[in-house]
Amino acid sequence: MALRFVGIDPSTGGGGSPTVWVDEEKQELVIQGWNLDPARTAEVASTLWVAGHAVGIPEGETPVRVPFRLVPFLREACDVAERSGLRRADEAG
Repeated sequence: MALRFVGIDPSTGGGGSPTVWVDEEKQELVIQGWNLDPARTAEVASTLWVAGHAVGIPEGETPVRVPFRLVPFLREACDVAERSGLRRADEAG
């Protein structure tokens, strides 16, 4: 497995917390976050965010909450992905 740890929520107290990795093999960012509460999940699942796109949360996907404290690690993960030569989705063949 090619997971590269980038960062963890700096306010973690030793338990589980939001974390960011780069998976160079699968060319993905892996993000661990908090579950959404039922009201927010229902909002995400019932809103048409992009015209012509299906409404709902597809099987195999889940929305997560990520604190703003993780933004520097998300930026770093994006930089790692670019430096690794990972291809953008629109370049993938």
